[in-house]
Amino acid sequence: MALDVRQAAPAPVRERPRRETTTAFVVSRIVVLSVAAAILLYAVPPLVATGSWVALGLLCAVSAAIVYLYLTRRFIPAKYLIPGTVFLIAFQVFPVVYTVTTAFTNFGDGHRGDKAAAVTAIETGSVRQAPGSPEYTLSVALRGEELVFLLVDPATKRVSLGTADGLTPLDGAKVGVTGKVLTAPGLTVLKAPEAAARGPEITALAVPTDDGVIKANGLSRAVEGKAALVYDAACDCVRGDGDTWTADESQGYFVNATGEHLAQGWQVNVGLDNFARVLTNPTISGYFAGVLGWNLAFALASVLGCFGLGMGVALALHHPRMRGTKIYRIVLILPYAMPAFAMLLVWRDMFNRDFGLINQLLGAEIDWLGQTGTARLGVILVNIWLGFPYMFLVTTGALQAIPRELTEAASIDGATPFKAFRRVTLPLLLVALTPLLISAFAYNFNNYNAIALTTDGGPFPADSPQVGSTDLLITYTFRLAFGAGGAQFGFAAAISVFIFAIVAVISTVAFRRTRKQEEVYA
Repeated sequence: MALDVRQAAPAPVRERPRRETTTAFVVSRIVVLSVAAAILLYAVPPLVATGSWVALGLLCAVSAAIVYLYLTRRFIPAKYLIPGTVFLIAFQVFPVVYTVTTAFTNFGDGHRGDKAAAVTAIETGSVRQAPGSPEYTLSVALRGEELVFLLVDPATKRVSLGTADGLTPLDGAKVGVTGKVLTAPGLTVLKAPEAAARGPEITALAVPTDDGVIKANGLSRAVEGKAALVYDAACDCVRGDGDTWTADESQGYFVNATGEHLAQGWQVNVGLDNFARVLTNPTISGYFAGVLGWNLAFALASVLGCFGLGMGVALALHHPRMRGTKIYRIVLILPYAMPAFAMLLVWRDMFNRDFGLINQLLGAEIDWLGQTGTARLGVILVNIWLGFPYMFLVTTGALQAIPRELTEAASIDGATPFKAFRRVTLPLLLVALTPLLISAFAYNFNNYNAIALTTDGGPFPADSPQVGSTDLLITYTFRLAFGAGGAQFGFAAAISVFIFAIVAVISTVAFRRTRKQEEVYA
């Protein structure tokens, strides 16, 4: 029986190619690991100081995982995927999740902390000086990063250290002729301008004593007083001033029998109240549809205007007979190179009725930004002026990627230049630029600067000072959430969710149509 050589011959063993390790690769890996280690180590002291042991344990686990991952030759794909995933979670997923969760709370001015912080703020804020209570000459100092009081008794000249934990004697302090402390061992005494800059911290600091608390009365005087409002844990209420305020966990307030509440509250979950407020409050929902309609028109006009103007200029400069294209391109890109906020302010002054350049050139006295029609036309024109250079640049790049043979073949087949553009060039441009147009629409839908720096939402009708003729949803939301009523982060987050839903629906529909277009022209 003949031996089959092909079967008998052993299969050649193919050695796995070894990856060449260059010096640059080693150095870059050391640098990246050093930076990551420095960032992780920087987070350790704050976590230890605050007793966040779970977070500290998680930090140690992440550090160990990073070291194991990048000091081994295995897990090559993970070396590239994990950093991208971490940044995706940190800068994309986390902000969205945090905004959505905030929309279900009453987070805002008066509701920034928990219930214990609210009780402390209510009690310390109601401190009143009793007749005959001690007064002190106040100096403000720093013990490390902690703000402390240096209190001098005018009668005995004794110096005491006042902190949030209490009052303790302080030896070795030097007192000046004005009665204020000049130096103190281990402390940095603040000068008047430095203390003034820390006004809110000084006002908030309360030094507990046996008979009440000591609070600052200005920057040079402190008095001891008692809280007029005191929390009673037995009834979960605040008593004082002849009234009782009971805790209402649904509102995050202490409420009395007549329905009035104390100014300071705490953060609670309010469910869908913020969303219901947008839809049912006539002050908000009555203008929502009108603002949304103008918002859509502004975004569409801006995108189509920028694209049309940018494409037209790009087509003109792309023509083979065009000369001096470099000079034209430099001039055309100037609006895009200018700081946008400065240009918006310049355009606002150019539209001024009394001394604006436009009225001077036209010899007219048109109140461009004081009338609804001209104000809307003005902000759209300014936005197109700012945005078309970018569209010009990307369209120029896309045109250079389209073979000239296609348009030449169309002309040989008898197509006119316009027909060749409409049937060949434009569809291919849209395949390349539609994702950019969708992102431009989303950007202009929330273009806060274009409105805030030109018209600030105006002109405003006499019967509605809250919503102006050029307000977008984003500027309208900002005025509602952070206007005269103080910051309402929960409510602002709820409207942001609405805006996100609108833009997401429009973008999804547009992307679906883009996909069909790509299948046709692929």
